[in-house]
Amino acid sequence: MRRIYNFLWILFSALLLLPHQSRGQELHARVTVVADKIRGVDPSVFRDLQKAVQDFLNTRQWSDRSYPTTARIDCNFLLDLQSQVDQNTFSGSLTVQSMRPVYGSSYSSTVLNFKDKDLAFKYEPFSQLVFNDTRVSGNDALQSNLTAILAYYAYMVIGLDQASFSPNGGNALFKKALHVVNNAPANNRNISGWKAFESTRNRYWLTENLLNPRYKNFHEVMYQYYRKGLDQMYNHMDKGRDAVLGCLNLLNAMYADNPRTMVLQLFFEAKSQELIGIFSKAPGPQKMQALNLLQKLDPQHGVQYQEEAKR
Repeated sequence: MRRIYNFLWILFSALLLLPHQSRGQELHARVTVVADKIRGVDPSVFRDLQKAVQDFLNTRQWSDRSYPTTARIDCNFLLDLQSQVDQNTFSGSLTVQSMRPVYGSSYSSTVLNFKDKDLAFKYEPFSQLVFNDTRVSGNDALQSNLTAILAYYAYMVIGLDQASFSPNGGNALFKKALHVVNNAPANNRNISGWKAFESTRNRYWLTENLLNPRYKNFHEVMYQYYRKGLDQMYNHMDKGRDAVLGCLNLLNAMYADNPRTMVLQLFFEAKSQELIGIFSKAPGPQKMQALNLLQKLDPQHGVQYQEEAKR
């Protein structure tokens, strides 16, 4: 009788644990800290910072959705430290890249590839990184600025990934990012990137664009580009390529409304080379239509599009 009781207790305990085990973290983030230009600081500080940031991103639950370990979002965070502002206080840039697997293939598509030049923070060696959704700012603005920036881009990575799987799928995460923007650390001359007046291309404007109904076509593009475009190409190349061309036409409508929209730049920074590959073997008329649109929408990579058009 005791054996049966013990077996039932073990089984019950295991069942209680199942929901927690199936609810995995969303990110598989690889973090690199480059500090070649910083002098007079023990290199172990930066090694510890790298581990602390990686643990912060990978062990926290950022959304309400369950992610199996095999479905975590591959992403890279590169902290390129350029100067030491004060003791334990650094400035530089943060480059964030995230990838999404394409159905039926071993290929991963770059969803986000963004360089944030407004990185400034204080890091006490060997301390734990703390972030509170309900109160982003803390007593030390520069110390809380690091976790605020990391949380902001965690929400962006997950939101854009979800937007690629379902229409408007990332909106809940973009609203979380907006909450970070609205409560961002302030009252420090070294902190920037959170306010509209500071730049036309920063965290404020990225969130504003993603939640502004004026740019709703971007969300439709994110869904169609992946689910009706790339995810179809393994079995139906022509059908998938037609869907991608339709996305360029949607982006062209956005361009006509506001050619300086930040999300347009964001899209092409991640996908310019991929788009060249998609249309490199398209029928002649379709290829030229796509490349002409790309040169107009993405002048930053215009030379590459022109070179492809000559082949």
